Amino acid sequence: MVSELAPWVRTGGLGEVATTLPAALRALGVDVRVLVPGYRSLLDALPRACAVADFADLGGMLPRAVLRAAATPAGIPLFTVDCPQLYARPGGPYQDEHGVDWRDNHLRFGLLSRVAAAIAGGAGELGWRPAIVHCHDWQAGLAPAYLHCYAPHAARTVCSIHNIAYQGLFPPQTLQELGLPAQAFAIDGIEYYGKLSFLKAGIQYADRLTTVSPTYAREIQTAEFGCGLDGLLRSRAGVLCGILNGIDTRIWDPATDVHLAQRYDGSCIESKVANKSALQQRMQLPITDDMPLVGVVSRLTRQKGLDLLLDVAEEVIERPAQIVVLGTGEETLAAKFMALAGAHRRRCAAVVGFDEPLAHLIEAGADIFVMPSRYEPCGLNQMYSLRYGTPPVVRATGGLADTVVDCSERTVRDGTANGFVFREPTPAALIEALNRAVAAWRDRAAWRKLRHNGMRMDFGWDASALRYRDLYRSLV
Repeated sequence: MVSELAPWVRTGGLGEVATTLPAALRALGVDVRVLVPGYRSLLDALPRACAVADFADLGGMLPRAVLRAAATPAGIPLFTVDCPQLYARPGGPYQDEHGVDWRDNHLRFGLLSRVAAAIAGGAGELGWRPAIVHCHDWQAGLAPAYLHCYAPHAARTVCSIHNIAYQGLFPPQTLQELGLPAQAFAIDGIEYYGKLSFLKAGIQYADRLTTVSPTYAREIQTAEFGCGLDGLLRSRAGVLCGILNGIDTRIWDPATDVHLAQRYDGSCIESKVANKSALQQRMQLPITDDMPLVGVVSRLTRQKGLDLLLDVAEEVIERPAQIVVLGTGEETLAAKFMALAGAHRRRCAAVVGFDEPLAHLIEAGADIFVMPSRYEPCGLNQMYSLRYGTPPVVRATGGLADTVVDCSERTVRDGTANGFVFREPTPAALIEALNRAVAAWRDRAAWRKLRHNGMRMDFGWDASALRYRDLYRSLV
């Protein structure tokens, strides 16, 4: 169960995982059904979704819901929770069109969790019951709590933490609205510093816990990265593991990508330069291969370390180099990147917004990709970059540390080098790594080898899906 499903409802990597992981699991013979809220955009895309169950009295203030069954074009079976009063709205899955959180998010995602628990308990007479309920992030975190309270033996549960900074915190009175017993609001339950926490519920009650990279699994057990839940996670370390997310290698493949000016693969990587020229033309930069082009596709937030890039951007431009930025996020950071582009029209360009074709062209057209994140549970763009032969510059955190191998004498010798890594979240550490990347770019033979190292890596879902299948088998 999950709150997003690409391409219809997506704010980040969660929506892509909800689409690609089930497909990989089904290829392994796992009988997977995806449970999602019945957002208007999703139901409009699935006009043949038929009603298969009616949930009229789920307790508390949770409204009536109709369960509809459908399938994605790829054949993944879906259950959608159709409740127009909660889901048929403009805006995004969590916020209105002005970026303000929906005031009833506790009911919107409490209903999703309650329906999941009801299905696991055999309600609805579907002729199918899950042995395992896999809950993704805080929006699904109450499902293990509902099962614990009302149907403790109905199904085993897995809770996956995609970003522990988002915990689904609500006032204590929402406990009654959600139809949960008073005893659940306790330190060994779902209470978190006087509030109700959806994510803590999942962590507390799930049979197994996963997160989206091995390094992040270790990091969230520390005070620095645990966001107040590190103590609980340390107490449950025996059931916690990190499984690296994969990417959709059908969509992110430079040999078949419809968004590129010139497709290429490892055998004709020289064709990549045509995409650099196309990107420069698109962004109204001088078309040249005499300087490296540094690309960024990101949410423009402090978490992503984009303020660090702003601190060193002038120095990068003077190398010389060009910078292209695409993203949305904090208005202050967006305004600063636009101002930087305005002041250096021949060296810097920025687009504030979401543009899927441009994101693909940046991955292919850039020479160097930058992800200076302060924390990054998994990250997908560094995997896209490696697959597209665009060595990334990253901070050693979360999934970035698990996928990018720093270019050093030893790693160049043993053939594992694929990018550039820095450790401290400071402008000085970032510019040192960028300087090394620019210097390596000037050695074209060495750079070609570095590109090939990244392109031959496999970031598909096959290996990770096997680990999830083994995890499920260990529970049943």
